[in-house]
Amino acid sequence: MTPPDDLNQLLGDTESFRVEKTASLTNTDKFSEAICSFANDIGNTGLPGYLFIGVDEKGVPTGAVISEALLTQLDQIRKNGQILPQPDARVSRHLIDGRAIAVVEVQPSSMPPVRYKNIVHIRTGPSRSVASAEQERRLTERRVDRARTWDMSGCLDADMSDL
Repeated sequence: MTPPDDLNQLLGDTESFRVEKTASLTNTDKFSEAICSFANDIGNTGLPGYLFIGVDEKGVPTGAVISEALLTQLDQIRKNGQILPQPDARVSRHLIDGRAIAVVEVQPSSMPPVRYKNIVHIRTGPSRSVASAEQERRLTERRVDRARTWDMSGCLDADMSDL
């Protein structure tokens, strides 16, 4: 997870291809679409995306109660089978100015396109959208480019004596 200083900087900035903020604690569709769009990393930056929950549009905590049940619910979003392939996401609770917020850190997928309810969502600057056919094709090409057959994969446990 990003150190707290970086979180403060991201919270203070406007929404971007890496940041989405919401005061809602219950909008599961919005959370799922954001996670999907960060995992797709349409700009191929290799940088994680952050969903901040319990903050207003300026990044100020709303004072909402960030319970363990909410954190568990957020963690279940990536595991419930509606986002495929399953993204790499971490859920945590942070205190900002003495108020709790939930943070979902999403790593770019090595196997895009990632779909939520069979729709490819992407992040284009400060907004989320559905990928065009061209954008989806580029994500698919990235998957094909990263796929390796068994004989093309390295054997990390091998040394010269194995030859």
